[in-house]
Amino acid sequence: MEASLPSIFLGAAFLVAAAVYFRSLDMGGSSAAVTSTATSTTTTHLHFFMHDDYTGPHPTAARVVSGRSLLPTPSSDGDRDNATADESTLSLLSSPRQFGDIVVLNNALTEGPGGDSPRVGTAQGFAVRASEGGIVSHLTMHMVLDAGEHRGSSVTANGRIDMDARVRESVIIGGTGKFRFARGYMLSRNYDYDLARGGVVEIDVYVQH
Repeated sequence: MEASLPSIFLGAAFLVAAAVYFRSLDMGGSSAAVTSTATSTTTTHLHFFMHDDYTGPHPTAARVVSGRSLLPTPSSDGDRDNATADESTLSLLSSPRQFGDIVVLNNALTEGPGGDSPRVGTAQGFAVRASEGGIVSHLTMHMVLDAGEHRGSSVTANGRIDMDARVRESVIIGGTGKFRFARGYMLSRNYDYDLARGGVVEIDVYVQH
């Protein structure tokens, strides 16, 4: 028996209504998920001191690749050429910072600037001396937290470190644990620091996660 025309229209209308209903459920679920993620973002301020030690019985930072001297070495004739070569070699061996240097870090992070201050984590990474005209490095550093409410989590900083600047700003590019999908910035400043021996650097991290 052939279906009547009204029955066909009624069936088609039912299918269209069902499709619209299920589509609205899918869109509503997606919107709820996006809203929940956006409202869960928080900002955390981390403050500690990094001990960057190039000397002493147990150094925590080391130059593993030596570049060339940042100091200009004029050339001339005769004995001056030999003297210049000697000066260049000496500066390469003795200069605390050279263009192309690669330095690795495994530095303690503490609550206060003193060596006996409670340890809260470790800063691990590397820096590449990237400028011929100053003490400028490209830094990649993971700050792994060992104490407190964020124990087991880490944040990663990446940026340009100009040692002539009073305050250096780097970008927080990610994290682990409680800081997954982290973004933000890091401010660092010398607390008690010497280019040849290292020292203490004060660090503030502002991270959204």
